[in-house]
Amino acid sequence: MPYLSGVFRDVPVPCRPSRRLTLTRRSSRAFPEPHPMTWESFKQQYLIKFWNPVPAVIAAGVLATYYFGLTGTFWAVTGEFTRWGGHLLQFAGFHPETWGYFKVIHLDGTPLTRVDGMMIIGMFAGCLSAALWANNVKLRVPQHRIRIAQAVIGGIIAGFGARLAMGCNLAAFFTGIPQFSLHAWFFALATAAGSYFGARFTLLPMFRIPVKLQKVSAATALTADPAVAARRFRIGMLVFVAFVLWAVARAFDAPKLGFAALFGLAFGLIIERAQVCFTSAFRDLWITGRTQMAKAIILGMAVSAIGIFSYVQMGAEPKILWAGPNAVIGGLLFGFGIVLAGGCETGWMYRAVEGQVHYWWVGLGNIIGATALAYVWDDVAPALATNYEKINLLQQFGPIGGLFVTYLLLAVAFGLILWWEKRFFARQSTAAPRLAKESA
Repeated sequence: MPYLSGVFRDVPVPCRPSRRLTLTRRSSRAFPEPHPMTWESFKQQYLIKFWNPVPAVIAAGVLATYYFGLTGTFWAVTGEFTRWGGHLLQFAGFHPETWGYFKVIHLDGTPLTRVDGMMIIGMFAGCLSAALWANNVKLRVPQHRIRIAQAVIGGIIAGFGARLAMGCNLAAFFTGIPQFSLHAWFFALATAAGSYFGARFTLLPMFRIPVKLQKVSAATALTADPAVAARRFRIGMLVFVAFVLWAVARAFDAPKLGFAALFGLAFGLIIERAQVCFTSAFRDLWITGRTQMAKAIILGMAVSAIGIFSYVQMGAEPKILWAGPNAVIGGLLFGFGIVLAGGCETGWMYRAVEGQVHYWWVGLGNIIGATALAYVWDDVAPALATNYEKINLLQQFGPIGGLFVTYLLLAVAFGLILWWEKRFFARQSTAAPRLAKESA
């Protein structure tokens, strides 16, 4: 015991003031004084750097809700692209306005006089502004003809499937599901399945491009010319400000058109800065196990649903479409097509503006496929779509019941994504030692 007593006597015990002083010093190092936000720091943080996709997609869901409430229409793009194909046919001397499909979606006016048209113009302006801010505009040409073939064929399949289901990824995920239309759930599940088969198909050997190795003496530094970056940033600001002024001026004559242009500008900024792409969400889910974008999309739909529900309770009319085989077949084609092409309706828009020529072909294929569906619509619609019921979950289960069912399904989808992620990486971890052993 004397030994132990000596030990305890020799250990210095700090007094209370000293302990408090030590904690204070650590706190000041852990939480430094915030620096005031300057223009340069704001520009770097919010205009040049990529945005976190989760809050960005949630913001897109909120914007989609207000877009519906203020304009009475829906965030979707392939319907308007189909009209663009109809206008091209009109210029060529054809009369697509007599087709049954264009009697459903209407071919009146021009993109400058339609809400959807102004919104899409705004999206392109937003994508261009954001890409210029970040010096992310560069002409990039596909290095192999197989990529061009993938872009065109995949775009045609995706465009055809989207319009067969009366909507694309936006019209289903950010319009149909939050608007409580059962057809959108059919489309979403079929899109997931189609994207799985598309991912497996694109892994076939015929899609592998030979890599040419070139001997170099030293690595080339990846540098950007500061003068070019600064000039492009100024051009991007000019595009942004000019479009805002034009949209505001347009709002005085036609409020809905002006608002649609401004909403489109915001949508474009979000999808380019956060690189929002439904194709990557599905493809990464199946091939790499990454689920961040898929989770973000579900959260965005959940936020949008409660906003849409509020508008519907105030008398707004939701978009409800036929819950028929067209939604399933269209979803399968769409999911397969976007993975084959490498881009969905949002993805090809901002990547095309960034100068990636591959996605110019994807966009062209989308318009061709959508217009082809419009041509055959009268033949396939009765068997696949129009003879089936339009099911509104709010009417089927009551307002509160429909909202509950929607959130329950979203929760199940989120849970399945978490399960797949855990399963995927568990299989990867067990396969790695086996492969290492076989290679040894």
